[in-house]
Formats: sequence, structure tokens, C-alpha cells
Amino acid sequence: MEGFLDSLKYDANGLIGAIIRDAGNGETLMFAYLNRESLQRTIESGYCVYWSRSRQQFWLKGETSGHLQKVIRMWVDCDLDCLLIEVEQTGAACHTGFRSCFHREINLQTSTFETRGEPIAEPN
Repeated sequence: MEGFLDSLKYDANGLIGAIIRDAGNGETLMFAYLNRESLQRTIESGYCVYWSRSRQQFWLKGETSGHLQKVIRMWVDCDLDCLLIEVEQTGAACHTGFRSCFHREINLQTSTFETRGEPIAEPN
């Protein structure tokens, strides 16, 4: 695993971005950052562990809410600087209570956005 983790291209802060997608239906759920250690923890545990830039600490998705993300598959892009993680999502992926963080559609004609759907959980 060391060689794989070292082959990725992390940014100047030691982070790599990840798009999180539902493995069952392909829905884009969220975007987050991982550092080398959080990626290693993710692979070893089978559950998504991110690096919180605001709190400067590891963040096991769903640790307090129960909305866990079980890793099904992982992909890396051609430049080795972005991950796509397919998960089995329990509950809401978004901290605002929506299933997906991508619940606001941008209207390209008016440059405004509209919320689609309803929250499925309490915000946390």
C-alpha cells in the first residue's frame, strides 16, 4: 500500500480531493479532502475517513450522525491527483441533512440556484 499512497499527487497542503458517489445508483454525494493518512485509514477500515481542513483533524464520515460511507470501489484519475470513491451511503451525506451535498441546481439563464428535494435528516 505504501507505493500506491506515495504515487498519488497531493497538493501543497498534502491533500487530495475526492468525489464521493453512491455505488448503487451513481448519484454524486459530496466532495471532500483526504491526506495520506486518512486515505490509508479509509482503505484499512473500509469506511471513508477524511481530513477536515477547518478543524485540522481526521473525520470519520458518520461517526456522530450514523450516516456512514462504506467503501465499495475507489478510482484515481489519469493525473493521480483526484479520487472517485464509490460508497454505500447510510442516510444523508450532506451535513445540512440532504442525501447529497449537490442539492442546489444552478439555473444557467438566471445565474441563480434552486434547491432540489428535501432534507432526509436533521442538520449536524
